[in-house]
Amino acid sequence: MSRLRWMGETVRCVSDATEFGSVAVLAGGRSSEREISLKTGAAVHGALMAQGVQATLVDPGQVSLNELSDSHFDRAFIALHGPGGEDGAIQGALEWLGIPYTGSGVLGSALCMDKLRTKQLAVSAGVATPDWVRLDSDTAVEEALQKLGLPLIVKPASQGSSVGMTRVEEATDLLPAWRSAAALDPVVIAERCIVGAEYTVGILHGDALPAIRIETPRAFYDYQAKYFSNDTQYHLPCGLERDAEANLQHLALRAFVAAGAAGWGRVDFMMGADGVPLLLEINTVPGMTDHSLVPMAARASGMSFEQLVWRVLETSFMREVAR
Repeated sequence: MSRLRWMGETVRCVSDATEFGSVAVLAGGRSSEREISLKTGAAVHGALMAQGVQATLVDPGQVSLNELSDSHFDRAFIALHGPGGEDGAIQGALEWLGIPYTGSGVLGSALCMDKLRTKQLAVSAGVATPDWVRLDSDTAVEEALQKLGLPLIVKPASQGSSVGMTRVEEATDLLPAWRSAAALDPVVIAERCIVGAEYTVGILHGDALPAIRIETPRAFYDYQAKYFSNDTQYHLPCGLERDAEANLQHLALRAFVAAGAAGWGRVDFMMGADGVPLLLEINTVPGMTDHSLVPMAARASGMSFEQLVWRVLETSFMREVAR
């Protein structure tokens, strides 16, 4: 057993499955990303069981917190996506119950789930992001058209997996797009649509994994392209020069830390025509399905899916120290 120090956090590295104790793999929940969460949870549960970890699948959408507490789990692997899983809610509940958990804490989870606050924090940390306007009135709609032009992207601030996101090509489509997004979250942003390559950088134990370049024939990298489409292409190596990729990884780590994230996650960028990476969002509980990006990047760095899951579970010891 050893310990690594990173950004004030202690990461305990273990070699014996019994050190983890009894593990609850939390998956499902009640968000719009329930289906993907169940896939992530099943993959994680299988990987842990294959390595001798005593793991149990638990669906917080079906099981009460009292039942979770009564089961006397030693730690939790959070495989919940979207509101309730990535926004600090389950993290706060687990802290109240005294159960260490994987990944970011309450504050980091809440901030990264809020795309508006993420953008504000990124800019303050020197990480560029596409120009945006918060849509909260008819005046703001007009401001977005004048400031950002067309096309633009409309998105709810607190949804993941591109849920509720719309690419707006015509001015008459902006108001319906805003209303659609507002049905999911009262905070909605319109963002300048960047035409260029999309990249993602996985983060694990304070290190940036190899960057991946994503190509999709769809209007943008939406829910279907992320999880079901076989037309999406993933380029790894990403095609950037070594210095450019190192800069992208550096920016990913800077944004990750600025937003209070910890343990593991994924940072997404668009590359503008001028070659400047523009932050899109930070994911504190990335998908772990057969279409998921962090496992691809880990594999490229010589890490199997089972090893990745093990190392993510190690991040739960950071919460144990805090407790």
